[in-house]
Amino acid sequence: MSTTPPPQALTKQPGTDENALDDGALSWLRALGPRGRRAFAGAFGGYALDSYDYFTLPLSMVALAAYFGLDSGQTGLFTTVTLVVSAVGGAVAGVVADRVGRVRALMITVITYAVFTVACGFAPNFETLLVFRALQGLGFGGEWAVGAILVAEYASARNRGRTLGAVQSSWAVGWALAAVVYTLVFSFVGDDLAWRIMFWTGALPALLVIWMRRRVHDAPEAAAVREQSAQKGSFTAIFKPGLLRTTVFAGLLSTGVQGGYYTLATWVPTYLKTDRGLSVVGTGGYLAFLISGAFLGYLTGGYLTDRLGRRRNIWLFALLSAVCILAYANIPHGANTLLLVLGFPLGFCMSAIFSGFGSYLSELYPTAVRGTGQGFTYNTGRAVGAVFPTAVGFLADSWGVGGALVFGAIGYGLAALALLGLPETRGKELA
Repeated sequence: MSTTPPPQALTKQPGTDENALDDGALSWLRALGPRGRRAFAGAFGGYALDSYDYFTLPLSMVALAAYFGLDSGQTGLFTTVTLVVSAVGGAVAGVVADRVGRVRALMITVITYAVFTVACGFAPNFETLLVFRALQGLGFGGEWAVGAILVAEYASARNRGRTLGAVQSSWAVGWALAAVVYTLVFSFVGDDLAWRIMFWTGALPALLVIWMRRRVHDAPEAAAVREQSAQKGSFTAIFKPGLLRTTVFAGLLSTGVQGGYYTLATWVPTYLKTDRGLSVVGTGGYLAFLISGAFLGYLTGGYLTDRLGRRRNIWLFALLSAVCILAYANIPHGANTLLLVLGFPLGFCMSAIFSGFGSYLSELYPTAVRGTGQGFTYNTGRAVGAVFPTAVGFLADSWGVGGALVFGAIGYGLAALALLGLPETRGKELA
C-alpha cells in the first residue's frame, strides 16, 4: 500500500494552495489543498473516535463500580492503566510513524483502540476489563500524535496553530457523541447491560480505516526528508544533547496539562452523579455545557496560538484552567445553576490549552524524529499525569471528589513552569 504520492509532487508542500493567504474563517482549510484536507479529515475522524472510545469508560464508571463491586481507588485504576500503557503505545507509534509513514501508523493505532474497546464489553470480571483497557491504551496513546504530525506536515507555518486546533476540537465531538449515546443507552437499558453496549459501540472506527486506506497519504515533501534521513525513527536521537532539553521539558509540559485534563475528564461525571446527586439525564445536560465550551475552546485556542505564540497561549490557559477548577470544585451545594454555567468556561479553558500542542510539539523536533519525539513526550505526559486522577480516586472517600479535584490545578501549575525550558516556535517551517 502506498501512502505517498509520486516523486514528481515533491517540489512543494503537496496539496497546499500557496495563494490561499486570505484571513477568512476557513482560510486554513482552503490552504491545505485536496490532499491536505483528506489528511485533515482522517486525523479529525480518528481523534474524534479515539475520544469516543476513551469516554465510554468514565461515563460508565458508576455502573461498572456497582456491577463489579469496586471502590473509588479501583475505578481510578482503570484510567491510570489506560494512560500509563498509552505512553508505551505513543512511543512505539511515533517510531513506527517515522519508519513506515504517518498514515500506516495512524491506521494501526485506530484498529488497535477499536478492537480492545469492543473487547472491554465482553469482560467477565474486573481483572479482564483492566487488561483489555490497558491494551486499548496502546492504540489510544499513538493516535493523536501520529494524526497531528500528518496534518502539521501539510499545514503552512502561518496557519498551523488553527489547523491543529481544529483537529484537536474533534476530541469534543467524540466526547459529545459519547455523552449522547450514554444518555440514550442508560435511559433505556439496565445498567448491568448498558455499560457493555457502550463499549461495543467502539467498533465505529473500523469504517474510518477502510476510507483512509484508499484516500489519505503522507505529505510528500516531509516523507521525502524522512526517507532520506539515516536517523529516521531513532529513539536514542531524542535524548542526545541537541534534543535532550527539549524532550525533558516537553515531557513535563505534557504531564502537567494532561494531569489536569484527565483529572477532570475522569471524575467530573462521577462528581456530578455522586457529590451533586444528578440523574443520568441531568448529568448529560451538565456535560453538554462542559463539552460545548471545550469545542469552542479548541477552536479559539488554535487561533490564539497563531496570534499570541505557542508559549503565551499555554501560559494563559494554564492559569485560567487552574482558577476554573478551584471555582468548580467549591461551588456550594444547592447552587446547581452556577455549576451548570461554570461548566462552559471550565471546558473552554482546559481545551484551549491543548490547541497549541499539535503544532508546538511538531515544531520542536526535526522531521526524521518528529513522530518519535512527539509520540514519546506527549504520551509520557499522559502516563505520569495518570497519577493525578488516581490520587483523586484514593482521596475521594475522605476529601470528596470535588475536594480532590485540586490535583488538576496543580497539574496546570507544573505546565506553566515547564514552559520556562522551551523555546517559542511560531512561524517555523517543518520541511
